[in-house]
This record gives sequence, C-alpha cells and structure tokens, in this order.
Amino acid sequence: MRLPPDTLHAVEIRNSTLAGLVDGRIDLAFRRWEQPRVKAGGRQRTAIGVVGFDAVDVVPRSAVTAEAARRAGFASRQELLGFLDRRSIGKIYRIQLRVIGPDPRVALRNQIPDAAAISEIERRLARLDRASPHGPWTVAVLRAIAANPERRAIELAAEFGRPRLPFKVDVRKLKELGLTESLPIGYRLSPRGQAVLAHLKGR
Repeated sequence: MRLPPDTLHAVEIRNSTLAGLVDGRIDLAFRRWEQPRVKAGGRQRTAIGVVGFDAVDVVPRSAVTAEAARRAGFASRQELLGFLDRRSIGKIYRIQLRVIGPDPRVALRNQIPDAAAISEIERRLARLDRASPHGPWTVAVLRAIAANPERRAIELAAEFGRPRLPFKVDVRKLKELGLTESLPIGYRLSPRGQAVLAHLKGR
C-alpha cells in the first residue's frame, strides 16, 4: 500500500483517538485550519496502522453537536469547542476517518530481500547519499543503529556531529525502506535491515 506523500503525518492524532478508531467509538475528527491539511481519499500512517480520510468538509459551528463531539472522542460539545477555539483563526473542518489496514512498513520490515530487492535498496540508498547536503550517511547510520540498539536519537546524532531532528528525519527515510524500526527509546535494525547490512559488509 503506497501512501500519497502529501498526506503523510499531516494530522496529529491523539493516542486516545487512535484507540477509539480501533474499537469503533470514534469516526470523526475536527480541526480549525486556515487551509486544509488533508484531503478526502488521503491516508496517514499512525501507531495503529493506516488511517484513511473519507471526507474533509468545512462546517459551521452549529455542526459541532454533542453527538459529533462524542464521535470525535470528546465528552461534550463544550469540550470540543474549547479544543477548536484554542486557535482564533481558521475554518472548522470535519474529517471522517477510519482504520484502513496495517502499516505496510511492518510487513516490509520482516521481508528478507532477494538479490533483486537488495540491488534496488542499494540504488535507493545511493540516491539518498547523493541528495544529502552532509555527504554519504546511509550505511554509517545503519551500522551505528546495529551497534547501538535502543540508544537515544540525540546520542546517535551526536556521534555524527548532527542535530537530533535532522538526524531523525534521515532515520525515517531508512524506516520507509523497511530497514529500521522505532522503539520507545531509539531504534533497531529490522530483519530486512540486518540482511541488507550483512550484504554490504560482505562486499
């Protein structure tokens, strides 16, 4: 399942909302935006899997009813309005959402690549290296994660003399390839990443 890049990580979804999506209590979200950040038909990866946005509509304040608030995971209409009114500008958007399926990266992490897949991964790693303003980094970061599973991102970044957030963005690119996985603290190589790194060491 390939996700449109313009809808990835577009909406911050609370853990309580994710839990409600799983058990069916929640199927709406409300946001106040100056411009829509997601579109109908878009998808977003979350901790529970891929969430789909079935409809994204501008609605009047009167559409924020007690029933709508309940379906969005709020205890009352007043609580939801208080959440929306934290922003003083923008329109109210009602988003209809649901869980579509598991995060495709989870399955990818456990797929041991064959020779053709390894060649494609090497090609994509080389492209990431060429595009980097700080020089080749992909293999070095894979090796650092392999040697330091569960090590804090800020400590790994310091080893490379890099700020934490740009370093985490780079690791996320490796995660997109199914090579790493995030832990409560730090990262580790996936079985797929271990296979790729073993191939690179054997060259």
